[in-house]
Amino acid sequence: MTRILTALASFLCLALSAAGLAACSPLGLFDAIGPRDAGARQAAKNQPFGQHPRQHLDVYVPEDLSEPAPVVVFFYGGSWSSGAKEDYAFVGHALAAQGFVTIVPDYRLATEAPYPAFLEDGAAAVAWAQHNAARFGGDPRRVALAGHSAGAYNALMLGLDPRYLRAAGADPRVVKAVAGLSGPYDFLPLDNDTTRRVFGQAPDLKGTQPVAFVGPMSPPAFLATGDGDTVVRPRNTQSLAERLRAANVPVQERVYAGLDHTDTLLALSVTFRSKAPELAEMAAFLRGQTASRARGRVGFR
Repeated sequence: MTRILTALASFLCLALSAAGLAACSPLGLFDAIGPRDAGARQAAKNQPFGQHPRQHLDVYVPEDLSEPAPVVVFFYGGSWSSGAKEDYAFVGHALAAQGFVTIVPDYRLATEAPYPAFLEDGAAAVAWAQHNAARFGGDPRRVALAGHSAGAYNALMLGLDPRYLRAAGADPRVVKAVAGLSGPYDFLPLDNDTTRRVFGQAPDLKGTQPVAFVGPMSPPAFLATGDGDTVVRPRNTQSLAERLRAANVPVQERVYAGLDHTDTLLALSVTFRSKAPELAEMAAFLRGQTASRARGRVGFR
């Protein structure tokens, strides 16, 4: 069913573009016509966290906030070469309905700014969250980073290697948890066109790998993938989970039967939530790790 609707969305986008009525992506059309989670709203749009046109973010909040809520910064995927925050409003609403002040940033793409620009932008968005979340009812002392695919890479790198956050003026100690959906975390040697294009010029290839930065003070992680993912193989999730467990870092690893690479994103939506309990499990993990009692886990990062 997921593939059928994706194909239909692609066809509709092509038809609209050919008719000169609209330019859209299949995911953008899905986001535009799909139902939204109740209990959440978009609180701000196109907030700048830098000078570049892609350094803007959107904010989603729970409708009913009786006390400061934990904050989630969600990074979308797209092989570091495509994507727009507007296409992920369904994710913003889904996480906000689970009780999180949710921030979805754009970031410079590898096609216009080489690695590690997208990580530097991600860190700047996290710094913005820490400095501004309270205006939207968020608790800047309780932040989680999450993402799908290339966005999962961004989230995990920022959580595991604190140098990017420090350089952006963010405090790595307030990142209480990370969540990655179908992310690439251990992909050396570079064996496909995408990774060679994005990371091939990096002076230290080992330093591009999230698994290289796991340590005892790494943030707890929720890691999920689908057993049918042929884009980013599940071994990436398994490898990182093993490293975290070896370092005695709390990790919840989930491999969902029958899900492919796109499914782990669409399962966050109202339309496809029945495919897997991913949203509920991820939200429960992040909620637990960002609870008030978790604030003391700061370490020396």
